[in-house]
Amino acid sequence: MGLKSKLKIENIGLLLAAVFYAASGSACFIVLATMDYELVHIGLIGIISLATAYGLIRQRRWALWSAFVLFFTKTTFAASMLYYTMGGDILIDTTMILYLVLTWVATIYLAAKRKKLRS
Repeated sequence: MGLKSKLKIENIGLLLAAVFYAASGSACFIVLATMDYELVHIGLIGIISLATAYGLIRQRRWALWSAFVLFFTKTTFAASMLYYTMGGDILIDTTMILYLVLTWVATIYLAAKRKKLRS
């Protein structure tokens, strides 16, 4: 019995989107724990990301709305990080660009496949 049948996911794209949101939410908590606990906005992004990943695995329609909320918050966060660190550290710049692109791809994919989500 494969992972796909255990999770009852018919669409591999939804699973990949859920993995992205779970990974980005976990990364937010790692950054929060290692950097500074006063970065509350990163913790909030992490909580909403993990909730969205759970909603996508369970194929809930509300996950699409939380993905839209994350679309705007993650885009603002990544753009501001790029603005303030551009040229200072190539690793941070590359990571933020990849984070931004994956956020846009996941949101566009979820918007296109919104009929696969049930209430």
